[in-house]
Amino acid sequence: MPIMHVDPELCIEVPADFDDEDAESQVHPTARRMFFAATQAEAFGKAHEWVSAHNIHVLDAAWNQMLDEEHPYVLTIYFTFEFDDEDDPPLKIPRTTPRF
Repeated sequence: MPIMHVDPELCIEVPADFDDEDAESQVHPTARRMFFAATQAEAFGKAHEWVSAHNIHVLDAAWNQMLDEEHPYVLTIYFTFEFDDEDDPPLKIPRTTPRF
């Protein structure tokens, strides 16, 4: 299995004493992709094409219109990557019982 190198520019820095065991403070990695277009239909078309080509799980979407821009329509999607069961990265499993 090839070794994946982590780009430090794409990492979130957290304090050494950060504890995400509490359900209220758990960190969930999410990515975002923005689609700029001249028309609303073009923005949705670009997003559809990109999502269809990638193995992702769309979590949310946001719509924005920027006035006086060449491509004023912006569709933003928030997503996580889907992995085949055998290729899943090791994840920290939340505790189901309280810690004492």
